[in-house]
Amino acid sequence: MTRPSLDEWIREAKAAPGAQENGMYLFHNGVVRAAPKAVVRFGEERKADVDGMLFSYDRDRLAAAIERAKALPGIFHVRVWLNEGRLSVGDDIMLVLIGGDIRPHVIDALQSLVGEIKNECVREEELY
Repeated sequence: MTRPSLDEWIREAKAAPGAQENGMYLFHNGVVRAAPKAVVRFGEERKADVDGMLFSYDRDRLAAAIERAKALPGIFHVRVWLNEGRLSVGDDIMLVLIGGDIRPHVIDALQSLVGEIKNECVREEELY
């Protein structure tokens, strides 16, 4: 799947209706890493590197998560792209752009949306 341009996304966001309300934009770029999730999240001993992952997502759940993010206080722009299929270490998993009025609102919205995507919308299977 072709990764969109972050430069293009920010140009479009700044040209969109209501853009004058945004005082900050934050990007999240999730990438496949070699360290297994169990090692970085739970401190388990590293026995092998990840070779890649199988990645898929539920489009309806993603759409609902995006709508919830748009409804958060001070948030005026949300855009998400998720990759699919067999991904290799270093490949992009997801891109998320949040625009809003002030830093605390934008940081909270980004953290909330990425967390919901990772916990409720996607399926990741690490490959060794």
